[in-house]
Amino acid sequence: MKLLKVSSNSIPNSVAGAIAGVVRAEGKVQIQTIGAGALNQSIKGIAIARGYIAPTGQELVCIPFFKDIEVNGEIKTAIVLTVEVK
Repeated sequence: MKLLKVSSNSIPNSVAGAIAGVVRAEGKVQIQTIGAGALNQSIKGIAIARGYIAPTGQELVCIPFFKDIEVNGEIKTAIVLTVEVK
C-alpha cells in the first residue's frame, strides 16, 4: 500500500490529487502525519479528494491509527490515516 507523507506545509489540493490518484489505481492509500498542522492539511485533502471520487459512485472512508516512528534518531508518534473506497 502506498504511503503519502503530509506536512503542515502541504497544499490540500495537491494532497487531494495524490490521494485520488492512488485510490483510483490501488483502492486505498495511507497518509502519515506528525503534528496538528499536518493532520489538518491531510483532513482537508481527504475532504477534497472525496469530491473527486464521488462522481464515480464510490465513497471514501478514513481509518486513523497511531504509529511510533523514528525521525532523526527520535521516536515520534504519528497519526496514520488509511483512506479506502467503501
